[in-house]
Amino acid sequence: MDHVDLNLIEALDALLAENSVTKAAARLHTSAPAMSRTLGRLRRAFDDPLLVRAGRDLVPTPRALELRGEVHAIATRARALFAPSGSTDPRTAVRMFDLQVADMLSATFIPSLIDDLRVEAPGISLRLRPENLGDTPALREGLVDLEIGVIRPGAPEIHSEPLVTETLIGAVRPEHPLAGAAAVTPQRFAAADHVVVSRRGTVHGPIDDQLADRGLHRRVVAVVPSFASALFLARETDVVCVAPAGLGRPLLETLGLHTFPIPLALPAVPIAMAWHPRNHHDRTHQLLRERTRRIMAG
Repeated sequence: MDHVDLNLIEALDALLAENSVTKAAARLHTSAPAMSRTLGRLRRAFDDPLLVRAGRDLVPTPRALELRGEVHAIATRARALFAPSGSTDPRTAVRMFDLQVADMLSATFIPSLIDDLRVEAPGISLRLRPENLGDTPALREGLVDLEIGVIRPGAPEIHSEPLVTETLIGAVRPEHPLAGAAAVTPQRFAAADHVVVSRRGTVHGPIDDQLADRGLHRRVVAVVPSFASALFLARETDVVCVAPAGLGRPLLETLGLHTFPIPLALPAVPIAMAWHPRNHHDRTHQLLRERTRRIMAG
């Protein structure tokens, strides 16, 4: 195939359809001399004149008539191959997506996403993958289609997009002493018992650093692996749980927890989504990202 120019297929299709060098040139938006030179190349390639003069017109040879249908079919398939994909409507596609979602979003954002997709794209299903996949290049290896949460720096080719910025607040049950306080001071905050969320079992964090700068120390009575577990503990016993103010609101209200500003200068928490370039131009994946973006913005 080294000596074959596949552009000749398109030219031959036009020539056999028009039986005219001038009309074929116009059809392919080129000049008549250029098309005449192309016809010469085709004649050499097929060892046949293909189109011959009959008075003022050109007529196909038997070999050209033999080729006409097959050449047209090949040219049509080639054009379809390079045409923009439009065969699958993402709103009717049947697809399973693997999501890795930060624990604090699983019980708050995911229900809204499921309800949204049931209307906008009912063929899309979601499979939530464990957060420990974050220890591997899950997006690069195709184990995860979309990651949503606090995105740590990863492979340089990974696409990411910020979604919202969260503020952390304290949450306690209504019977907790802090629920009736006019203002929660750093001292009162540190004096309370706390439950910490960490899938790795880490106890110390930014809150402890802030308290240490003030000469304070809090007592952590439990470390749990999930945000939902921490909130249920806060509902059942007198412990303080830290929660996202916006994304955590539905669950906080469902559990009837009292919230208060944390009396420390904690940094905001950026929530983003990340995906691999293999999915960047996929129309169904684009729809999933668009719905995620819309729900987070709301």
